Amino acid sequence: MALFRAFRVEQTDPDLFYGMLAADSARQVAGYTELAGKTVLDVGGGPGYFADAFRKAGANYVGIDADLGELAARTEPGPGTVLGSGMALPIRTGSIDVCYSSNVLEHVDRPELMADEMVRVTRPGGTVFLSYMLWWGPHGGHETSPWHYLGGDYAARRYARKQGHQPKNVFGESLFRITAGRMIRWAKRGRSAGRFDLLDVVPRYHPDGAKWVVRVPGVRELVTWNLVLVLRVR
Repeated sequence: MALFRAFRVEQTDPDLFYGMLAADSARQVAGYTELAGKTVLDVGGGPGYFADAFRKAGANYVGIDADLGELAARTEPGPGTVLGSGMALPIRTGSIDVCYSSNVLEHVDRPELMADEMVRVTRPGGTVFLSYMLWWGPHGGHETSPWHYLGGDYAARRYARKQGHQPKNVFGESLFRITAGRMIRWAKRGRSAGRFDLLDVVPRYHPDGAKWVVRVPGVRELVTWNLVLVLRVR
């Protein structure tokens, strides 16, 4: 609930939101794999909040982002920071212990390609932790929510009219309609092809007893909010 409330001030108080999210992220990833001494690649890591949390857990952190403005939003990009695309990672195949991404997949127009790249750079036995915002969830339109339920274009136009400027996340350019079903199908195809094991599919901010919602098509799109796929690369 604290993270849910904090998301409402993502843009007005990013230190609060992203600091809380980063600490929670490191804790969640550590539930699937040891972090101490591991090399963690954060795809879309932004301005360093996640670097602080993962390094505190003992990981060797490498952050990559396609937007130089995001990388420098808090301070100058430091060591272990890479400018590059999540859909063409400039990382050697099979060289990463843990490949992590949070709230990025909804911002790329080819999410399966980005997920494929994350699997490619992860070593056999390594872990991929992929978390993203669902379009049909309450915050799927990001700052234009809840008007995205009436259409992404409409929500963007309404936001610009009310705020006097375009939203940070522009539908069709830097924000896309992505569902739980789409990436769950991608994960099942990869598992069937022997590329990885699917360790978990989790509604990220739900109580443990509500995990069942991800198994119900339709319902999961509306109530999951943020979906996590956890993979173990073969």
